[in-house]
Amino acid sequence: MPEKESVKAMFDEISGKYDFLNHFLSFGIDRLWRKRLVREMLKSKPVHVLDLATGTADLAMELHRQGRIRITGADISEKMLAIGREKITQAGFSDAIELVYGDAEDLKFPDERFDAAMIAFGVRNFENLETGISEMKRVLKKGGKVMILEFSHPPSFPLKQFYSFYSRFIIPAMGRLISSHPSAYRYLPETVALFPSGKAFLNIMLKTGFEDCRVISLSGGIASIYSGTRPV
Repeated sequence: MPEKESVKAMFDEISGKYDFLNHFLSFGIDRLWRKRLVREMLKSKPVHVLDLATGTADLAMELHRQGRIRITGADISEKMLAIGREKITQAGFSDAIELVYGDAEDLKFPDERFDAAMIAFGVRNFENLETGISEMKRVLKKGGKVMILEFSHPPSFPLKQFYSFYSRFIIPAMGRLISSHPSAYRYLPETVALFPSGKAFLNIMLKTGFEDCRVISLSGGIASIYSGTRPV
């Protein structure tokens, strides 16, 4: 898994172009994936939600738009958080969304603080995957839901071959050109390729103590939403 300080430095450096590149390189489909996660999250009717690796707060803001829910977002990149706070202020959501510095693998929140937790495109950056997922479980109330949106591996031809080519060659080239960062958008596809997906990731969730673990495949398997419940 990647080293935490390297990940923090990388996201600080690309923070100014992060939102644009997310939408540009995914053809805007990332917005639809976040909306789907939010729809699933709202089914459990949470009151206070933790958004880990919140970045520039896109997911937190989408959840509040749809559900008028209180959200605490945490991230290790101060520059991403600064952009997120500006967006939240401009949207008029400051009373409902709070962004704080926070390491997902060493959260400073007390046990059983949140009704639900979510994270989009962040778990593959954990230095220790099981530690990060265990921390999410610790801060959830009993019966609380966790929802994880992450890239996965399309299983079928021709999407599998197209996605492999696009992520290996197009994303790094375009990311380097637009962000002026020499390696960030090479690193991101590399972490996707190495990351466990589907049943392999569900097994990790089960191992860390979640139950009723499920996966929703998105866009032919390019991304997935994983969900689980902290036992009562």
